[in-house]
Amino acid sequence: MKEIDDNMLRKFITGECSEQEYAEINHWINEKEENARALFEMEEIYQLGKFDSYLDTKRMDRAERRLFQQIEKEEATIKKKQIHIKRWMQYAASIAAIMVIVSGLGYWFHTTNPANDLIVETNTENTAKEIILPDGSKVWINNATTLRYPRAFTNKERQVYMEGEAYFEVAKNAEKPFIVHGEALTVKVLGTIFNMKNDLLQNVAEASLIEGEIEVRGNNSEGMITLSPGQRAELNRNNGKLTVKQVDTKLDAVWRNELIPFEQANILSIAKTLERFYQVKITLSPDIRLDITYSGVLKRKSAIESVLKSLKNSIPINYRIDGNNIFISPEND
Repeated sequence: MKEIDDNMLRKFITGECSEQEYAEINHWINEKEENARALFEMEEIYQLGKFDSYLDTKRMDRAERRLFQQIEKEEATIKKKQIHIKRWMQYAASIAAIMVIVSGLGYWFHTTNPANDLIVETNTENTAKEIILPDGSKVWINNATTLRYPRAFTNKERQVYMEGEAYFEVAKNAEKPFIVHGEALTVKVLGTIFNMKNDLLQNVAEASLIEGEIEVRGNNSEGMITLSPGQRAELNRNNGKLTVKQVDTKLDAVWRNELIPFEQANILSIAKTLERFYQVKITLSPDIRLDITYSGVLKRKSAIESVLKSLKNSIPINYRIDGNNIFISPEND
């Protein structure tokens, strides 16, 4: 068949191919895996522009594996039918979205304001990493999280890009909204505190509001929701549903400082919280008092027994641990 050159592939990526060229590339893609990989790599280069030095190799490999998993699933569905070229355009669009997050839209920053060098922060440690942005906003990024932002917010909006999980304390500026771009969700604020979880390997992307007000929008027309404090927006990638839950949003950000906050919480709500963080089952004695409350913070430690010992100093309880089962009773038992 006709040789597929780089110029034709470039036209395919930018949507400038003729119908005949689309058909030729479609046939070429299905000939062998190496051809599909070549298209993937050209898509990568196109998205990164001059900022390919920021590419995280491991994340690139992960994105590539996701692409070929999609291809295998499609082939299993349509069996022996030829993959339609529009499917490949969808894959290219998906890859482009991934690469936007991975590269932090370096090309966009470059063309919008060449003076703004892109700063890339990645956390590979098991503790939160604090970052102070050019406007004074503070961001804590969790393990395996990448944050990208310009050296100065010179445009009408303060835009940053993240993959993973991050906690934001945004400096107020009513004339320059702060926007966080994730692969599935975009969050827009003026000044507030919120936690955002946008991991490519998770089926659900989340934004939890602690203080202020934020606007959460799905990146693929799933809708828009304005959150109030104590609400969490969840976007399910599988069914495209964007929903709101009333939760203790402060607990969503415990990873930041390893402190579990409680405000006038009785032993029942404390037990449910500990079950969440330690994957244990806690049973309360029928005669335990629920009118005694606790306000403060508990340091999250590796072993739940250490936390229970600290709690015992504030609430009169006894506890017994049997594997993943814990029994709590009044102290006078």
